[in-house]
This record gives sequence, C-alpha cells and structure tokens, in this order.
Amino acid sequence: MMSSPDQGSSGRKGKPGSDLDAELQRELDEALGGMSVEDLMDSEQAGSSTATKGVRRGRVVAIHKEDIFVEMGGKSQGILPASQFHEQPLPNVGDMIEVTIEGYDANEGLLMLSREGAVQAAAWETLQEGQLVEGRVTGFNKGGLEVSINGIHAFMPISQIELFRVEDLSPYVNQRMQCTVTEVDPAEQRVILSRRNLLELEAQEKREQAWTTLSEGKVVVGKVKTIMPYGAFVDIGGVDGLLHVRDMAHGRVEDPKTIVSEGQQIEVMILKVDREARRIGLGLKQTLADPWKDADAKWTEESIVSGRITRLAEFGAFVELEEGVEGLIPIGEMTFERRIHHPSEIVKEGDIVKVRVLAVDMARKRISLSLKRAGDDPWTGASSRWPVNSLVTGVVKRLTDFGAFIELTPGVEGMAHISELSDGHVKSVSDAVQEGQSVQAKVISVDEDRRRIALSIKQAFTSAEYTGGPAAEAAADQPAAPARKRTKPLKGGLD
Repeated sequence: MMSSPDQGSSGRKGKPGSDLDAELQRELDEALGGMSVEDLMDSEQAGSSTATKGVRRGRVVAIHKEDIFVEMGGKSQGILPASQFHEQPLPNVGDMIEVTIEGYDANEGLLMLSREGAVQAAAWETLQEGQLVEGRVTGFNKGGLEVSINGIHAFMPISQIELFRVEDLSPYVNQRMQCTVTEVDPAEQRVILSRRNLLELEAQEKREQAWTTLSEGKVVVGKVKTIMPYGAFVDIGGVDGLLHVRDMAHGRVEDPKTIVSEGQQIEVMILKVDREARRIGLGLKQTLADPWKDADAKWTEESIVSGRITRLAEFGAFVELEEGVEGLIPIGEMTFERRIHHPSEIVKEGDIVKVRVLAVDMARKRISLSLKRAGDDPWTGASSRWPVNSLVTGVVKRLTDFGAFIELTPGVEGMAHISELSDGHVKSVSDAVQEGQSVQAKVISVDEDRRRIALSIKQAFTSAEYTGGPAAEAAADQPAAPARKRTKPLKGGLD
C-alpha cells in the first residue's frame, strides 16, 4: 500500500521495515543499491554517509507545503524538501527529477531524498579547470566571495573578482555571475573560481575590436582611468589613449585634476593612432569651441580691456583676456616712467590689469598688449609741450657711447647726441654730463609718432637770446666732470 501525502499530521503514513512485502523489499533494495533497511538504519545511527549510492530518477506525485513526494518505482516513495529548490522553480506534479537517497524513515515508511545531492553529484562529475560556470554569491569574507554553483560551495579570491582592486564586497552578495574554474578537487570538496580571467578575455576582445574602428579626427566617449602630472589615460571602448595636459583645455593647465577626475565620462577627439606602437593620442580641447574664433572682433586694436597676469618672463608678462586666450605685454610696454629689467618690478602673477590692445594676429593666435598706454600717454601733445627751439630742463637718465638720454617728464625722454653736448670736442659722453645731473637743453626736433625728441645742450648756451642767461648760469653751477679713459669706440645715431 502506497503512502498518501494527505494522511497524518505531516501528510505521511508508512509501515515498519519488518512488515514490507517481498515485492516492496525488492524495489527498496534496488533503490538502496543492495543495502538492507537495517543496514541503512545502522548507517544513519552511526552517522555514516554511505547511504547515498548514486543518482536516481523519480516522478513527482504530490506537493504538500514544504514537502515534495516522489515515486521511486514500484510501491516505494520518498520525500524531498522543497527548500532545495531555492534557486530554481519547484517541479510540477508528474515531472521526472533526479535525486539521491539519503536515508529511510522507518516510522513513516518513506525514503529520505535529496535534490541537492543529485545536482552536486552531476556537477562534481563534470567540473574541470578552465570550465565556464555560473554561480550565485551567497556570502563573503575578508579573502573573497563564497559562491554556490548548483549547490556546490566554491570560493572566489578577492583578487579574481574584478580587473581593479575591490574594497567593498557586500554589493556582490546575491548576484549571479559567470566565472571560470581555476582549481577543482572533488576529494577535498574544493573549487576555486575566477571572474577576472573572463573579464580580461572580454577586455582583450574589445581592444582588438576597438583598434579596427579607430580613426584620427573621430570624436568618441571615454572614461578617465588614471590621472598623471602630464595628463590622463582614458578608456575609449577597450583601449587606452593618452590625453596630454596640453590638449585638455585651450588655456594653460597646471594640474590635470582641475580639468578631469577618475571615472568621469568625457568626449575626446582621436588626434593620433600609432597601431605599430599601440599608442593613441587624445584631445579634449579639440571638442570645445575655439575661444580664438572672432578674437579680432572681441579685442579690437586700440581698445582698452582687462585681464589677469598669468605668468612672467624676462621679455614680458602674459595676460589672460579670456579662458584660452592670452596676450603679451612686452617689457618695453610696462611703464613710461623708467626702464625696467624684469616685469616683476611692475606686476605680479594674479594681478588684474587694464591694458591697451596694440595688435591681434589671428593666424599665429597672438595679441600684443600695452600696460603703459592704457592710461594717460605723456607723449600726447609732446610737440606742443616742448616745441622746436624751446629751452627745456631735464635730468640725465642714461649715458651711451653716442649720447645722453634726458628725462623731460616721467615717461618722456629726449636724446642729446655726443656732438650736441658741448662746443668743444667731447671724447666721451661722461666727460660732458653725468647720470642724475640736471641740465638745460634746446629742442631740435619732436616726432610724436616715433616718440623721439632730439636735444642739444651746446645750443642752449650759444643761443643769442640766452647768452649769459640762465643756461650759462646753470652750466657754471655744475661741477666739472672728471676725465675718463674711453674703453669703447665711439658710435653715433639717435637709435
């Protein structure tokens, strides 16, 4: 008589093993692989696991709550916990399933079945190194992930999870993932897995595919992987390209981290592809609007604009007019008041200054600026302030082999040629005048456009209207200049 799932409080009813008829005994012996019920009971009492004798097939005859009743052939029946289907849907009544016999419940007259053992038995037989499998992450420890593959407990070291270092393992729990078997030992019940191997293989395939699609001038989307002082490496679909710091922005970039960040998605242009060396050059600024477009309309010549001093050089100071657009103030355009040896005497980095635009070269992307001409120009009206033949008073600022430069007012200097220093022969300029000396001179010519004034000290004394006048008195009051041996040949000219 077959037990029914509807009998008893648990839905089971059976007969003691001593009451089994001959036919049922034969079927049970076949199911148990030749073991007697008494041997099986003794084995269970001894805690032995030898009751399982391979995989059997049975038909599902009923499902009651947490129990699945399986007909094993003839009049023998077993019970299988439904909890063993936690990763897959339950079978339907009438389905054939594979199970292993774990024991026998003499009181209920039912075989104790296990689906998990059947799956394990089948999986252990087929598992081998290099095999691609799918598993579910059931937990983790500090060393890696615990993974279930069809009920078989496996382990994935933390170094084999991703292509990068993993700090937090908790997000992986309950995830299903494909991986490869790197080690399997049925005797030790040990399986080691690697997902990294699979990811590396996929990455290699992507790289090879990506190289076939790369072309210079193409704009692609990439992900910033690593930032270095000289630039950033960007993944553009399986291959890495270098985004050099000079191609990050139209303006000067001191630190790449101010432009991009690791993990950021950016659009870049492929500038160079070297398939032989496997190198790719990328550009970010090439995908942005060119700030130099219409620069000659934005910064017209002679207009007054503001900018920030970005850097200083021996020859001048660079001014940022707009991000990506810099102009240069030559050192000679710093100030009218005096000659300087370095721009740092007038400005420093970070200063906001007003400048006059002198010239815009669109082809070379250069803008020439003047700081001293942004304010009042002391040369304006020079021909009226110092008319030709007028007498002026100034201070000797510089001596050269061919003459002396005399400051008439801050920012305006005139030049008295060596031949115009005295009525007598002058071997050296320093024989006639000294730096810092106040002198009186006659204006010979004025050229406002070229910013030049020619002066004569000797004509200030020979002028009829001033003979014996203040010019002579001023000259008489000056101490005689000591004689100095000339070391260089004389030169002439106003330049």
